[in-house]
Amino acid sequence: MEFLPIPFLFSIFLLLPTSSSSSITLPLATFPSIPFTDPLKTINHLLSASLSRAQHLKSPQSKSNTSTENVSLFPRSYGAYAVSLAFGTPPQNLSFIFDTGSSLVWFPCTAGYRCAHCSFPHVDPATISKFVPKLSSSVKIVGCRNPKCAWIFGPNLKSRCRNCNPKSRKCSDSCPGYGIQYGSGATAGILLSETLDLQNKRVPDFLVGCSVMSVHQPAGIAGFGRGPESLPSQMRLKRFSHCLLPRGFDDSPVSSPLVLDSGPESDESKTKSFIYAPFQENPSRSNTAFREYYYLSLRRILIGGKPVKFPYKYLVPDSTGKGGAIIDSGSTFTFLDKPIFEAIAGELEKQLVKYPRAKDIEAKTGLRPCFNISKEEESAEFPEVALKFKGGGKLSLPPENYLVMVTDANVVCLTMMTNAEVVGVGGGPAIIFGAFQQQNVLVEYDLAKQRIGFRKQKCT
Repeated sequence: MEFLPIPFLFSIFLLLPTSSSSSITLPLATFPSIPFTDPLKTINHLLSASLSRAQHLKSPQSKSNTSTENVSLFPRSYGAYAVSLAFGTPPQNLSFIFDTGSSLVWFPCTAGYRCAHCSFPHVDPATISKFVPKLSSSVKIVGCRNPKCAWIFGPNLKSRCRNCNPKSRKCSDSCPGYGIQYGSGATAGILLSETLDLQNKRVPDFLVGCSVMSVHQPAGIAGFGRGPESLPSQMRLKRFSHCLLPRGFDDSPVSSPLVLDSGPESDESKTKSFIYAPFQENPSRSNTAFREYYYLSLRRILIGGKPVKFPYKYLVPDSTGKGGAIIDSGSTFTFLDKPIFEAIAGELEKQLVKYPRAKDIEAKTGLRPCFNISKEEESAEFPEVALKFKGGGKLSLPPENYLVMVTDANVVCLTMMTNAEVVGVGGGPAIIFGAFQQQNVLVEYDLAKQRIGFRKQKCT
């Protein structure tokens, strides 16, 4: 996520007032679909969105007793998963995109919120749900001297706070307006302190972005990254977990749980079935934005039990932040630097040599390799793709987690991609493990023990 300074053009905000269960489970929903009737165009759009996301992630700029709650995640054809959160007093319910690749939580804000290029099926920009600050008695504008302002602007805060002497006891200037660039869009607004209302748990003084304008962002974003402004950090969660429903690239009313846990350590009897691996620390000092990502201690990729050969240096980030593997719920398809992609694609082609390449579909979708599967065959055989982690843990991906059927003509394509232009920009992670590859996998982010856990299961 990239934070950009913007001019103080927010006079509209003068109207703002100044004034024990162990878990929370929320449903994850998919975001509304793209208006494509042609499935090839749909796949092509999702590929383009994933590549844009990858380019951004590879070259960002710096920038209680009640312990567990459950919420819901819903998948949709847009490629993202959405969660409903409530802010304010009384609570106002809003939909957010669930994103482990960024940290700020923000919502469309004020009746004057504007979003360009935000027309999607079932979403009329004029009817986007917005947070209305004047309806809440607990909202406050974040001040320039508030330590939470520095979460966003860091060491550059002093130069951005106008007429605000940090040594002065009286400093009424508000925190500067923010601008955020995502892979496929952008948003801008100011920071608020507000109450987050999660079922039976209320979190006061929660830092949240009040966006008054956006591009390609018709819903807010719930940042679950590693920054201090993220939802897990502000709630002081010990762990959170999700299980992403398989996507059919359509809008589904079915949800899966997103579990937020701030209680004591997990019951070991419940964690024995998990494959655990420690998070990899990114040593970059030149770009602190990389520290928001969850780096995986990936050591090897296997196809059909055979190790894929590519330089090991791609799996471990260097001192500039180049290399390594991250996990990102906001990316639909997995992104790979070109040497890794070519090695995986080449090995897959060798093991699926009996199926002819569907190069016409590759040209239309942008995915490759694609294979023609004969309709006469009773069943098709595909190799297992496995990820091996530090410590020996291995996550095996079935064909439905790395292949997609793109037409009625029995053509399947690899849902991993690369792009030379993206690879050449900014270094950054060499592998971005996307949501498509996480389907029907319970993923636990154990923040207390700095590790990630995987367990294959049916998310329904």
